[in-house]
Amino acid sequence: MNYQETTEWLFKQLPMFQTQGASAYKNDLTNIVLLAKHLGHPELQFKSVHVAGTNGKGSTSSMIASILQEAGYKVGLYTSPHLKDFRERIKINGLEIPEDFVVDFVAQNQAFFEANALSFFEMTVGLAFDYFAKAQVDVAIIEVGMGGRLDATNIITPLLSVITNIGFDHTQFLGDTLAKIATEKAGIIKQNIPVVIGEYNPETQPVFQSKAAAEKAPIFYAHTAPEITYPCALKGAYQKHNKKTVLQAIEILKANFSISEDHIKAGLHNVVIHTGLLGRWHVLQEKPFAVCDTAHNAHGLAEVLAQIAQHKYDTLHVVLGVVNDKDLDAILPLFPKKAKYYFSKPNMPRGLDATLLQEKAGVYGLKGQVYDSVSMAYEKALSSAGSYDFIYVGGSTFVVAEII
Repeated sequence: MNYQETTEWLFKQLPMFQTQGASAYKNDLTNIVLLAKHLGHPELQFKSVHVAGTNGKGSTSSMIASILQEAGYKVGLYTSPHLKDFRERIKINGLEIPEDFVVDFVAQNQAFFEANALSFFEMTVGLAFDYFAKAQVDVAIIEVGMGGRLDATNIITPLLSVITNIGFDHTQFLGDTLAKIATEKAGIIKQNIPVVIGEYNPETQPVFQSKAAAEKAPIFYAHTAPEITYPCALKGAYQKHNKKTVLQAIEILKANFSISEDHIKAGLHNVVIHTGLLGRWHVLQEKPFAVCDTAHNAHGLAEVLAQIAQHKYDTLHVVLGVVNDKDLDAILPLFPKKAKYYFSKPNMPRGLDATLLQEKAGVYGLKGQVYDSVSMAYEKALSSAGSYDFIYVGGSTFVVAEII
């Protein structure tokens, strides 16, 4: 198989949470443990940092990776999902994994994958770990896919664990209270390994403290990190929380790596250049001012909508699409009624029909038209908007992927 055929096989023939939902979820680590053994335990062959949380995982992982890269280290970065190309998930110093490595890895291990019914995510984690081990990275920043305790990435023993925040997302798998969700995220806390907590509340802090105490893991809270106002290429107002988390993490990592203030400053400034991270308060154009953002749950959308509210504009245009398992009663009340809506369906199996989204939005006083695609909705918003209007595109990572 060539690269295109290989990725099509990965996407279409095996379950993938991002496109199929619950059928892809695995409730134990048996398969990834088997795969790690089959591959010769690549997860033991490089240092790592493990990053979990409801929101901000990708931004936090990318900032840490960028700072370490500025410090002169060979840095692996594993994130998910991707926006355009599967290879965005696996990078070393900002360069995507070569197509040939992906093709060869699948060809060499396909029989094992099929015999053990491995999921898309398990295979992808195995690919990333194998690549980082063979490339002899100095350190890899590993973002959790979903949850933590039962996530396929949770076979590493990192130098540091990071939990960015806790909010309601994937509740059908992780639990219907913040404490239950925090318990799943806290599953990445390991014996004697320090953990950084980015944000917490009275419901989640006891969970973190209890797990850290049980594991004898030193626990650090990001609010204690020094105030550093270095500019960052990630412009979302919500990044202030992630920056604090990153700075606390870097303070701890200084025990293992030589990192200066100049490295931190340059790493934050060059994070997009170094990692290629897109879709976080991503400015598409200036007049009319258009932004897309991958926030897709109530916790993340509240932050983005708060930042929009701080802008001055004549009319707000919202290009909105979601997946079919999204809790609309949790997110739609967050959106302003005084806006013009353009409803569309992400071009993937789990995309919610735009007419159904329009009907549900109407219950909350959100009015607008239905369009056949995200691109058509965005083009209509552009043609309708005046120079001093604001256009926001979001609701799903897959909506943003179709615009960028």
